[in-house]
Amino acid sequence: MTRRSEQISLHLNAYLTAHSTPPDAILRELATETAERYPNETGLQVAPEMGTFLTLLTRLGRARRAIEVGTFTGYSSICIARGLGADGRLLCCDVSEEWTSVARKYWEKAGLAGRIELRLGPALDTLRALPAEEAFDVAFIDADKLSYPSYWAELVPRVRGGGLIMVDSTFSHGRVLDAGNDNPSVIAVRAMNDQAAADDRVELIMIPVGDGLTVALKH
Repeated sequence: MTRRSEQISLHLNAYLTAHSTPPDAILRELATETAERYPNETGLQVAPEMGTFLTLLTRLGRARRAIEVGTFTGYSSICIARGLGADGRLLCCDVSEEWTSVARKYWEKAGLAGRIELRLGPALDTLRALPAEEAFDVAFIDADKLSYPSYWAELVPRVRGGGLIMVDSTFSHGRVLDAGNDNPSVIAVRAMNDQAAADDRVELIMIPVGDGLTVALKH
């Protein structure tokens, strides 16, 4: 129902998912509804193994406050919110009332609606309106690729020391390796990857799960 990890074979991916904690009934139902309602946009939803990883990383970081840029129908937000502490809060940024109406429904089903705040509008406007202080323990970026460098620039100062910044789709389907690819989205992702790698405020690693996940620990 959702995209698989794209950098490994189908057989190895099947083995990987068979040996990972599977999504529960709510996440499976959400993935099915998303695929039925938006068959051409299912690639915007994180892979199930990515969702499990987001929950684990959020939990391991003992996070209480998180922010997500790019919510779509809510799969990743549920995974992050489930990893937060008992009094944790997640702020979601998205531009689509239609897509996030599905997310709201599944936040209710998952018992998380009271812990998630949605702000509709251009994410950069939302981020720039936030206080310029280290308020978040976890940040997850998975939105329009053209704004990736700007999202990084706005979010890193707002994540506390010891917090995590996670960025999805940093392989851009392998196109980041093609120096001659002049697709604006690829150029933007490549620029953010270089920007992040040179950022002395963080330590990071790119992980070959989904379409590439960058995980950065802020000093």
